[in-house]
Amino acid sequence: MKAYLALGAAAAIVAALGFSHWQAYRMGAASERSAALTRSIDLIRERSKTNAEINRLDAAGLCRELGGRWVQPDTCE
Repeated sequence: MKAYLALGAAAAIVAALGFSHWQAYRMGAASERSAALTRSIDLIRERSKTNAEINRLDAAGLCRELGGRWVQPDTCE
């Protein structure tokens, strides 16, 4: 009878540890998804700022920002 109790207790411990490991894995995966989403949102916001800055430039300003030299008439070298 004691052997069955010991075996039952061991099985319960293994089941509890397996369940807690599975829960920890799921929580870690959810945390990583949340972090990836936050990083994506930050990158999109940065890109929006960059796009706004570029859209404010005229052709000559864009030429200079890209390392060129604006020469007349309307040519970037």
